[in-house]
Amino acid sequence: MSDRWAVIYDQPVLLNERQAGVAIEGALKQNIIAIQRLAVDTHGFTHFAMAAAKLLGFDLAPRLADLASRKLFLPHDVSVPASLEPMVERVGVSRAAREGWDGLLHLILSLKNGHGSAATIIARHGSAAKGMPVYEAGTLLGKVLRSLFLLDYLVKPVFRREVHRVLGQGESVHQLQRAIFAGRIEAKHARNLREVAATSGALTLLTNIVMAWNTAAMQKVVDREGADRFPAEHLGHIAPVAFRHINMHGKLHFPIEHYAGVAVAGRRQA
Repeated sequence: MSDRWAVIYDQPVLLNERQAGVAIEGALKQNIIAIQRLAVDTHGFTHFAMAAAKLLGFDLAPRLADLASRKLFLPHDVSVPASLEPMVERVGVSRAAREGWDGLLHLILSLKNGHGSAATIIARHGSAAKGMPVYEAGTLLGKVLRSLFLLDYLVKPVFRREVHRVLGQGESVHQLQRAIFAGRIEAKHARNLREVAATSGALTLLTNIVMAWNTAAMQKVVDREGADRFPAEHLGHIAPVAFRHINMHGKLHFPIEHYAGVAVAGRRQA
């Protein structure tokens, strides 16, 4: 059953950084299953990241904000019906993009072999890297892939629901974190990056412990009852993020009022 879930939560994410690189790095660090699709929201998307994910062997599937304003990137020599022309933005293969292709492949190979951090590399190939050959090559490929993804997203309802389902499972982790979190973080405890990372990392660790426990428990049920009772298409809609059965704060409640009479009678006999 574990190969049906797409919840990846590997490390703390600082809110002042785009999440694309962190999401991809989380996918690379897990070695249990082969990921086919990694759903992210708008904050987790860049064209360069989309190209990097594809070259790494899986698709970055973003749920994009302002969908009506998104363009389809097409070469200048590709004709489309006049009604679609307002949706099209023409792009060309620049000299820098041609020169950057080999460098882009070397970068991806380094990531596959664990010689670099996807979060760091993708962050360094943001808009500030415009004009650099590797950036131009990756961004151009990402624009083509984003256009193909957008066409699938718009015309294939099943694909669109799948993207939303996977993203929804990832977002449900936040509900689990809110249930785990207790107390408040004083200003003196979050004055620098190290303290913020320590707080976020502790919450991440506890979140992963709960999901690991849920995964093991649910897998035992599937193994005991048999896979025929739990079709793969059903398991794909279940994520190991439930928490109502977990006593988060160690509070125990005893229905003493139900046994008050027995306790009083016992004392009288004594």
